[in-house]
Amino acid sequence: MERPPVTFNKARAVLLLVDIQPDFLPGGGLPVADGSQIIEPVRLLMESDKFCHYVATQDWHPPGHVSFASSHPGAEPMATLEINGYAQTLWPDHCIQGTSGAALHGDLPWEKVAAIIRKGTDPESDSYSGFHNNWNSAGERPATGLAGYLRERGIEELFICGLARDVCIKWTAEDGANAGFNVYVLWDLTRPVEPSSDDQVRRELIAHDVKIIDWEQLVRY
Repeated sequence: MERPPVTFNKARAVLLLVDIQPDFLPGGGLPVADGSQIIEPVRLLMESDKFCHYVATQDWHPPGHVSFASSHPGAEPMATLEINGYAQTLWPDHCIQGTSGAALHGDLPWEKVAAIIRKGTDPESDSYSGFHNNWNSAGERPATGLAGYLRERGIEELFICGLARDVCIKWTAEDGANAGFNVYVLWDLTRPVEPSSDDQVRRELIAHDVKIIDWEQLVRY
């Protein structure tokens, strides 16, 4: 069944492009299955001029980051370890500062993007959300500055696409809703690390009052 178009004030809305980087695509350090399938529709959406504002996040880890399995002798990628009092997935090395895998994907029109929020730069804590780091040794989740940037530009509505659905998309959407923004996740312009998590991710996003839509609902508007 065709879903109705989503209407919004483009002057008060932003398209937030989360971590669309080669290391999260097939052949990268932490590939998300079918991640490359979002590239062309994201490009079309960016070029459709549905938005006045575009912002990107970029995973940007220093070498030897605490979230890398390689930083913990004997640990296997995708294992879980407690760091700063919270469960931390140990990832393969990915998005290391200055590497080609950490670059923003070359097939998208990044000239439209007014700001890039780099995250995961603290060597001792991870950062899934575009709004806050994960917990540090003091038990805090430091802000990235994204919320203030958006508020100062009068942004009220946040449309999110990118990678990965069950990690950085989910955390960013929930933090955005908690910060008072009206948040939409463009479900078909995301892909998960673990597809079996989709039902739980949907439930948790809806519980945070995040709206789940498809990108064609915007194109038809």
